Amino acid sequence: MSDFYNNTYNPDVLCCIANLSNDEVFTPPDVANAMIDMLPQELFSDPNAKFLDPACKSGVFLREIAKRLLVGLENEIPDLQKRVDHIFQNQLYGIAITELTSLLSRRSLYCSKYPNSIYSITKFDDIQGNIRYKNVHHTWMNGKCVHCGASKEIFGEQVRKNLEYHAYELIHTLRPEEIFNMKFDVIIGNPPYQLSTGGATAQATPLYHKFVENSKKLKPRYLSMIIPSRWFAGGMGLDDFRKGMLADRHITKITDYPNAKDCFSGISIGGGVCYFLWERDIENYCEFTNVNNGKKTTLLRRLDEFPIFVRYNEALSIIHKVLKRKETLLSCIVSSLSPFGIGSSERGKEEKNSDDLTLFSSKGKGYYPIKEVLQGSEYINSYKVMVSKVTSEHAGEPSKEGNFKVISKMKVLEPNEICTFSYFLIGNYDNKREAMNLLKYLSTKFVRFLLMQAISSINISKDKFCFVPLQDFSKSWTDEELYAKYNLTDEEIEFIESMIKPMDLDGE
Repeated sequence: MSDFYNNTYNPDVLCCIANLSNDEVFTPPDVANAMIDMLPQELFSDPNAKFLDPACKSGVFLREIAKRLLVGLENEIPDLQKRVDHIFQNQLYGIAITELTSLLSRRSLYCSKYPNSIYSITKFDDIQGNIRYKNVHHTWMNGKCVHCGASKEIFGEQVRKNLEYHAYELIHTLRPEEIFNMKFDVIIGNPPYQLSTGGATAQATPLYHKFVENSKKLKPRYLSMIIPSRWFAGGMGLDDFRKGMLADRHITKITDYPNAKDCFSGISIGGGVCYFLWERDIENYCEFTNVNNGKKTTLLRRLDEFPIFVRYNEALSIIHKVLKRKETLLSCIVSSLSPFGIGSSERGKEEKNSDDLTLFSSKGKGYYPIKEVLQGSEYINSYKVMVSKVTSEHAGEPSKEGNFKVISKMKVLEPNEICTFSYFLIGNYDNKREAMNLLKYLSTKFVRFLLMQAISSINISKDKFCFVPLQDFSKSWTDEELYAKYNLTDEEIEFIESMIKPMDLDGE
């Protein structure tokens, strides 16, 4: 039995099932261990330390913690079976997210899906052991769950009947401390990321922040979770969570993967993923590590330095130089989304009447009656730059070369040319030359690099230009001129050049 873990998990079956979906992502063992490495290692020599995974899927966190406890408590409890019994029955606890994952987690931890069976390496009196699962019900109000926002139309009792409701126990209670009625030294896990709230066209609502918030209510000594990095920029109900996380001086470590595939092989998660360490008894600046294309950079930082979080450590000195000049920002000439109030599905007519405007959509060019344009009249008779509202990169992932284009498409629109919700506008000029100079400015690597620092999903909007300075567009601008204007070092220029792909003047 002394070689049980070394022999049984080779090859590791949990590596094989680690990438099944982007809602409930199974954690690879190496990622779980990297998170466990952030904890004080003396915890694994403490027979009284208690660990909780509040969102068990494969049981990998509890399994890897068990391995360390088996070594760390060897002197304290020399008898192997007594040590196993103590660890599994008194130190490791989990809340499974589904009945299937409860069985999988118990199989990973106890070597039997039923810990009261003869096959379990430690004997419990019931079929759950310390990994519990309850098919909890949602609490409905106006057709939505008050805890998670799930749609009654999809997850209601009449619809689901004998199926699971996906009402995860930790976040469907006002008193999470009563689930186990005990204090935990460590809460660690990988919570579900999102849940559908409507029909086929409805956008899923985030869930992971609720696991973080309810875990904090349990007041553990240490909290570590791996979650999408979309919270860096807020939105989708995450604004308060983002504000609280960035201001929380108890977050002492964050490791961020802008490309989620660097962490979860084969899984695309818009904006990437990160894992963090929250320490109840310590307040400090955060040791922030960015992992980009295999390269790691670490910097001790104040997370709330800017309203939008900057994830690349190397970008900070560049942003400081830009903002130091206290210039007006480009965001002041960026329109809101849907500047003309025309939906993205609109294609326009094929034939043009005398008073029709030219309409640009994601599918090309059509024609649209001017009398049906109910907003944005100030743009109709001017020159302006049309910019796609989604980034060029799928899920924020770089090209094969490891760099980014950022802006998918942009074009100068002339008078009587308008666009759908697929685009927004920048600038409003009486002459084409200024609009063309703005287009050239937006095409520079300098601008697209600064824009990228504020983006944590696939969407671009007015607020994402918060680091981009406004220029005099009576003249054109090149990267070389901008690098010189802001006194960038060779190292800073090299970083920008390595991160951003060239872009043609026509925006393609």
